[in-house]
Amino acid sequence: MQDLDVSTITDAVIEQMATTPDPRLKEIMEAAVRHLHAFAREVNLTPDEWLKGIAFLTAVGQACTPYRQEFILLSDVIGLSRLVNVMHDTKGREAAGTETSLLGPFFREGAPKIEPGESLARMAQGPEIVIFGRVTDAQGKGVPHAVMDVWQTDAEGLYDLQAHDPSEMDMRGQLRCDAEGRFHFRTVRPLGYSIPMDGPVGELVRRQNRHGYRPAHIHILVAAPGFRDLVTALYFADDEHVDSDTVFGVSKSLVISPRTDLPDAPVPGIPSIRYDFTLSRDTDGAGGRVGSDPSKLMPAG
Repeated sequence: MQDLDVSTITDAVIEQMATTPDPRLKEIMEAAVRHLHAFAREVNLTPDEWLKGIAFLTAVGQACTPYRQEFILLSDVIGLSRLVNVMHDTKGREAAGTETSLLGPFFREGAPKIEPGESLARMAQGPEIVIFGRVTDAQGKGVPHAVMDVWQTDAEGLYDLQAHDPSEMDMRGQLRCDAEGRFHFRTVRPLGYSIPMDGPVGELVRRQNRHGYRPAHIHILVAAPGFRDLVTALYFADDEHVDSDTVFGVSKSLVISPRTDLPDAPVPGIPSIRYDFTLSRDTDGAGGRVGSDPSKLMPAG
C-alpha cells in the first residue's frame, strides 16, 4: 500500500498497466494516462468539472444511433480527425499524392453504380455541374479502372439521409475510371451546411461562439489495387465558410471553382471542374481511411 498524491498517482497507474501483453495497447494507454493526468493538473480540474465532463461524454454516446455518430462529430469539431489524417498523410505517403480530407460521417457502402457521364442526382434538383479528370500514380501514369465513390449534399445543403427515408440513396454514386484513369460525371452543385446543432456537440460549439458551418464540398474516395485508398473532398472557393470550416477539412490544394471555358470539358455549356487525383502506393498496408470500418459509421445528421 502506498499513499498517492498529485505527483505519484500517474506512475502508480502506469505501473499497474505494465503487464499489458499487447505492446501497442500498452503504449497508447500509458500515453493517454500521462496526458490526461497532466491535463487535469494543468487546469486544476475540480470534481464538479470532472463530473460535468463525464456527463457530456455520456450524452455524446447517448446521441449516437444507427444513423447518427455524435462521437465522429466531436472528433471532427476539435480537430482530432484532421490531425490523424495529416499524420497519416505524412507516414509513408508519396509527396505527390493528393491531399486527404475528412471521411466524415455520411459515407455509405453500396452506393449506386453510375456510368461515365451519368449524374449523381436521382431526386435532387439544382444547378448542374460536370466533374472530370484522371486518376494517376505519382509519376503521372493513369491508374486503370480505379473505383471512385462520390457523395455530397444537394442544392439545399442536405444529405440523402436527411432529405429522404434512409433506405433511399441520392447524391451519391460509384463509378469506374477507364483504362487510362479518366472519369467524368454530372452532379448538382452542393450547398454548405451547418453541422447538427441539436446535440451535445452542437451545444459545445455554440458555447464556444463558433458558427458551426461547413463549406460546400463533394466527398470522393478513390481505390485501386496496390495503392492507398484516397479519402478526400473538393471545396468550392466562393463559399463564405471555405476559410473557417468548423471541422478543419479544407486544404488549399482541394479548393475548386467551376468554369465554363475549359477546352477539354466533356459536356460543353455546363460549368465544369477539372481535377486530377494522384494515388500513393500502399507500401505498408495502411489503407486510406481514418478510424473504424466506415461502413459501420453512419451519419451524424
